[in-house]
Amino acid sequence: MDRSADYSSQGSRATATPRRVLTVLGLETSCDETAASVVRLTPDGAATVLSSVVHSQIDDHAAYGGVVPEIAARSHVEMIAGVTSRAMAEAGLGYDGLDGVAATAGPGLVGGVMVGLSFGKAVALARDLPLVAVNHLEGHAVSARLGAMVAYPFLLLLVSGGHCQLLEVRGVGDMTRLGTTIDDAAGEAFDKIAKALGLGYPGGPALEKLAETGDGARFDLPRALLGRKDCDFSFSGLKTAASRLAHACETEQDRADLADAVQTAIARQLSDRSDRAMKAYAEAHDHRLFVVAGGVAANRTVRSTLEATAAKNGFAFLAPPMAYCTDNAAMIALAGAERLQKGWVSDIDAIARPRWPLDEKSALADPAHKPGRKGAKA
Repeated sequence: MDRSADYSSQGSRATATPRRVLTVLGLETSCDETAASVVRLTPDGAATVLSSVVHSQIDDHAAYGGVVPEIAARSHVEMIAGVTSRAMAEAGLGYDGLDGVAATAGPGLVGGVMVGLSFGKAVALARDLPLVAVNHLEGHAVSARLGAMVAYPFLLLLVSGGHCQLLEVRGVGDMTRLGTTIDDAAGEAFDKIAKALGLGYPGGPALEKLAETGDGARFDLPRALLGRKDCDFSFSGLKTAASRLAHACETEQDRADLADAVQTAIARQLSDRSDRAMKAYAEAHDHRLFVVAGGVAANRTVRSTLEATAAKNGFAFLAPPMAYCTDNAAMIALAGAERLQKGWVSDIDAIARPRWPLDEKSALADPAHKPGRKGAKA
């Protein structure tokens, strides 16, 4: 099977669904949350979340300071049926009330992705429902539409534990990469530095809480990519420098001050690169909307800094409700419903993909990371 194929939009099956209300079950198992949700999409694009159930594995991984793929996959196997059953019950529906099943097919920890995708296939086969294999990142891209009526196109900053990208979003299956991280993602930097500070897992929220009592002006952290005229990111230098400083911290105030410095530095770089993308986007579009999505969008300092940057450039600012910033299945259900509305359904042999760029053409033509046997990353 061609690993590079877009399994969510098979041309032979792309017959547009008549404009009607669609109710879709979404499944998400790409990392350490087992999630299921039922979302209803009306012809005018309004989405209603009928249920959203998330089982977190934080306690399972806390002792290891990060996600252990084998533990995550086994937990998904144990939880997926119960989580899905609860989501259906909270939605007040039987499977005969569904129009389709959407499941994350990548990118992510492939053992976990296989669990949710396989369960979705089983439901689709048993109930004779169309299957939509969804890119997890596309779920984040549409997540702001769960809380408001948001029209395409818009400029998106997708910032999470594994990805940091700026994209022009014209709709599902139609996105252009403007910039990406050339090394680490912002969320990864948060988590690794938090671990160096002894904050445990998950690191991002713990670092944010510690930073509340800190004065980051004490520390001079490196600024990456200054003077570059593109919209790419780099967090590896910051991560290395901050981790070294963390080991030298002697008091709780030292740690709080460093946490504040790190949070400010990450927010500043996200703002700097987004500012450049906004200026380029504004030259081609009259409609100016800046959407921030992904787990890091839940950080209040990051959010407020980006909101100020958007205002400075004349952009409206929008982020998903906090519940839909981190991994959830409502965003997968919505992306699946939007694809189903276009008639884009997947074959039952759709595979789980550890890597799956939103703009695969750009990722292959101009890779920020060398493509390997798992495919292009971003």
